[in-house]
Amino acid sequence: MFKSKTNILIAFIILLAGILIGLQINKLFVDKSVTEGSAKFDEVLNYTQKYYYQDVDTKELVDDAITGMLSALDPHSVYIPPAEQIGIEEEFRGNFEGIGIEFQIINDTINVVSPISGGPSENVGIEAGDRIVKINSKSSIGFTNPDVVKNLRGEKGTKVDVTIYRPSVKKILDFEIYRDQIPIYTVDASLLMSDSIGYVSLSKFAETSIDEVKQALEKLTKLGMKKLILDLRNNPGGYLNQAFQVADLFIDDGKLIVYTRGRIASLDDNLRAEKTYSYENIPLVVLINKGSASASEIVSGAIQDWDRGIIVGETSFGKGLVQRPFLLEDSSAVRITISKYYTPSGRAIQRDYKDKEEYYNEVLDRVEVEGDNTEHKAEVDSTKTEIFHTNGGRPVVSGGGITPDFIVKNSALTDYSIKLRSGNIFYKFARRYIDSNPQLITNYQNNFELFK
Repeated sequence: MFKSKTNILIAFIILLAGILIGLQINKLFVDKSVTEGSAKFDEVLNYTQKYYYQDVDTKELVDDAITGMLSALDPHSVYIPPAEQIGIEEEFRGNFEGIGIEFQIINDTINVVSPISGGPSENVGIEAGDRIVKINSKSSIGFTNPDVVKNLRGEKGTKVDVTIYRPSVKKILDFEIYRDQIPIYTVDASLLMSDSIGYVSLSKFAETSIDEVKQALEKLTKLGMKKLILDLRNNPGGYLNQAFQVADLFIDDGKLIVYTRGRIASLDDNLRAEKTYSYENIPLVVLINKGSASASEIVSGAIQDWDRGIIVGETSFGKGLVQRPFLLEDSSAVRITISKYYTPSGRAIQRDYKDKEEYYNEVLDRVEVEGDNTEHKAEVDSTKTEIFHTNGGRPVVSGGGITPDFIVKNSALTDYSIKLRSGNIFYKFARRYIDSNPQLITNYQNNFELFK
């Protein structure tokens, strides 16, 4: 018995010694510049706290310092505060917990644009056009968007009391709503544009995107779809694995979809189509514009490089850097660029970002000539670009986004139209008109043919 206890004690001492030695060895391999930099930052922070002529918010100083440090790297390595990180996680997870409404604040009042289908608000009878005037017996007049989110979102199963004014009946109504999990859909629309042409609009690449796209395609196939338009306009990107899976729907097995390269070889990746789908031969058009970035460019770049479909619209944003998120102890996060991605032909999509301000302005200032661009002559003739070739031998260029095979510019808005849109005038007018004519809802809300 004594011998057994002695052996256990010896083993524990050896284990502890191993851990301590390991920690010391690890210190030896930590970059000296990192430890010196940390010490220097702590020194400056201490001097600031002690001697600055006013009180300082240390947390805010540290956050600003991290933001400044990352901004010296590239435009997409960023610091994300805790509150913002929670919202991002919800958005790309594909759901959040709350009462399930889309809202806008108009004249200091929360206007319900629409209850989310199947959500708790719709289930208790909340309607589009309702004004939320109280939340849990307290006035919500004057609430900002963050105030609304803070008060209406919460843990699934918890209760929130909502008082609304309904203009159609000119009554104040009280509702008890139990929060639930609310889906955030990334497929904004899926429909047949004619007897055989399907249309799917994808707003971002979140965790649920591949499942949503599959469901949309299955539905349209049953309705008779023979050709497809995939709309990635203003899609800012999202998860790389979701972009890969969406592209895999249309590209033959074994073909390269995207590859990544960076300083750390173990983080490099080569993603090839790995599943067989019935959509691999469907005639395909992909719509992009200057708001299409990152994951959208992975999909459109692979489609273009394999001559799998026609890319139509405007040249995409040109974000070809891959970020990995790292969660910090206070629930904030940093996104660090770990690699650059390349299309199957070897093209890098990332634009030059030496001038950070110009990086974003350049997209707005682009001038493109509309029309057939299948041979990409204008770009190929440029001395600033590196030329690659699609599977069929067509020239394409690197380093400035995905340039469409057929260029169609977005319709330019007049300054007056922009002012109307930014002031939300169209929605306000429609809402006011319906409030004055409530019978329109009864007559038309479930009958689109009659509405037309």
